[in-house]
Amino acid sequence: MRRIAFVKAWILATALLASVPARAEIRIIQSPGGEVGPFLDLFEKVRESGDRVVIDGPCLSACTLVLSIVPRERICVTKRAVLGFHAARSVDRRGLFYAEPEASEAVLAAYPGPVRDWISRRGGLTSRLLLLKGRDLAAIYPRCR
Repeated sequence: MRRIAFVKAWILATALLASVPARAEIRIIQSPGGEVGPFLDLFEKVRESGDRVVIDGPCLSACTLVLSIVPRERICVTKRAVLGFHAARSVDRRGLFYAEPEASEAVLAAYPGPVRDWISRRGGLTSRLLLLKGRDLAAIYPRCR
């Protein structure tokens, strides 16, 4: 009788687990960045989905906003991961770039503490691209398994 109850419980548990949707993963293999708005929308959807983010290549500029939106425990990095940070800027109709210091401050403040600290130790957000990779990156985010 006990064995039958155990088998029924096991079947029920298996059926329940099978009905739970599997979490997906979002893999960033190469992103040069771009306009901030679409990245904010995308990463907000990723955050709401519960999906894990695997950074598996260059994630530059606006792509790094993933660090500010998706919970840290749902982000991992591979050996190929590279994060690229620079100051915020806008482009006018003639294609000229303009610094946006207030936006740069807001973006920096939104990054997780260890990322902010790493950027600050390297002089802060400027027009120069700062690349976080290798051991420095692995000290902040876990390697993907």
